[in-house]
Amino acid sequence: MRTIVDLPQEQIRKLALVCRREKISRAEAVRRALDRFLRSTSVRDLRSFFGASRTRGNVSRDVTRLRREWSRRR
Repeated sequence: MRTIVDLPQEQIRKLALVCRREKISRAEAVRRALDRFLRSTSVRDLRSFFGASRTRGNVSRDVTRLRREWSRRR
């Protein structure tokens, strides 16, 4: 899966340092960090991070509604 993530400049700078030191790509560094995070977190804990896991009903309808709201704010 490919994804786009917006990171603050400070995180980008630190990520670049780690990647250089470890001789790995940014994608690999993110995969490793996510793997470590998921191994140390229970499913119950994840629900507090991801609101979509609690969504009831038609998720695509909710996403469409949110996108309309975002486009009005531009």
